[in-house]
Amino acid sequence: MNRDATPVSADDPAGCAIATVLRAESAARQDIAQAEQQAEQIVDDARTHARALADRTERRIRTVVSAFAAELDTRLAEIAAEAERMAMPQAPSAAEIAALRSAVASLAREIAGGKP
Repeated sequence: MNRDATPVSADDPAGCAIATVLRAESAARQDIAQAEQQAEQIVDDARTHARALADRTERRIRTVVSAFAAELDTRLAEIAAEAERMAMPQAPSAAEIAALRSAVASLAREIAGGKP
């Protein structure tokens, strides 16, 4: 077999056939090596894309969670302020005082035996 680059005589058909097969095998090995390199590059590109997508998704999730937390803090502050307002005694309005006086007077008349 002629594995080196030594030329084969044209008078040797078997030698020529073997040389052709060896050249084809060498070319096939080079094609396989190139295909493997391309496949590795495709895998690396896919990993890079997946990492970028995961990073972008993580940033978006953090943004949504942060916005939700801020809105929650605002709502809780509003609820706390309303609770404080409700806990403080409030003076009755003039209308409430008038209605109360009218009800007390009506009750007093009823108790005293007069018309309600």
